[in-house]
Amino acid sequence: MERSSALANLATTLLFCLALCPYTTLISSAQTSTNIEFIRTSCGKTTYPDLCYTSLSGHASLIQMSPKLLASAALTVTLDKARSTSAMMARLSKARGMKPREVGAMQDCVEELSDPVDELRRSIDEMGQMKRSSNFGLIMNDVQTWVSAALTDENTCSDGFAGRMMNGNVKTVVRNEILTIAHLTSNALALINRYASLHG
Repeated sequence: MERSSALANLATTLLFCLALCPYTTLISSAQTSTNIEFIRTSCGKTTYPDLCYTSLSGHASLIQMSPKLLASAALTVTLDKARSTSAMMARLSKARGMKPREVGAMQDCVEELSDPVDELRRSIDEMGQMKRSSNFGLIMNDVQTWVSAALTDENTCSDGFAGRMMNGNVKTVVRNEILTIAHLTSNALALINRYASLHG
């Protein structure tokens, strides 16, 4: 008797779940679409909207519709790219066939990228600590200053490659990678500024 009652309860639960599943899927799908549209609209106000959207749309479920989480995700994506590019350049500088001038340019740029990595990391830490309080403006000012400094350092690194006599392929790959970091940083700064303006 107990077993048949348990089976009946299980069957009822399964039928209930099957009835609700399409609705929960629709709700989830609608929420994801809303989150993605929020990212698309927000990215439309950045300097590099396509890059912004492609770099952040995969994080839609985390970002939801939060300007703060959007700005934080943009910083995290930028930091990851800066770290991976710095590691790639360190490996390239040790590759065979590189001229001393090329090696020097790579090593200089790896050193120059260490500052943006630190500045972006500090910005992410501060964004994580931020609460709506009397120190919001002070913390936000620090974040904006660090991200602006990171952008300046990245552009310095990129400019260094523009004027050097280097192997065409290496120069193109490295310059494109650094420009991507700078563009991501520019977008992150725009999203941070937007978040700050909402609390002004």
